[in-house]
Amino acid sequence: MPYKFLLFDLDHTLLDFDRAEDLALTFLLEEAGVASQEIKVYKDHYIPMNRAMWEDLNHGLITKPELLRTRFSRLFEHFGKEVDGSFLAGRYQHFLSQQGQELPQAHAFLADVKDRGHKIYAATNGVSFIQRGRLQASSILPFFDDVFISDEVGAHKPS
Repeated sequence: MPYKFLLFDLDHTLLDFDRAEDLALTFLLEEAGVASQEIKVYKDHYIPMNRAMWEDLNHGLITKPELLRTRFSRLFEHFGKEVDGSFLAGRYQHFLSQQGQELPQAHAFLADVKDRGHKIYAATNGVSFIQRGRLQASSILPFFDDVFISDEVGAHKPS
């Protein structure tokens, strides 16, 4: 056993972020009164817009609070509707925090690694209550000896 301690990312490694995001967006848009036949159109606009905003954050063009506060107001503005972006951001985070979908074989993989005697840690960027909620909603939380979340440790991966 050459390595005793193993660090794992969560999103797109063990947890299925794309599915979690899709479900959280669906719940949010339904709650916001978007007609079911329009939800896909909203998502098709939101996904690239949101990615671009995260890229702007990575390049220092916007702040994280600005991103979180404005992405949903920008989405709805595109469709000619005015909404409280901060309120919708909170609702989206609530829905996202309940999504614990795992990637195929994540549970079995972690069980095998743990059975081999490794100490397992999660290291993830994100909002604490969302990541902790997603882990609680999954079946993989018991495998981790500890969880390190960027918001709690004050640094984003890979720092």
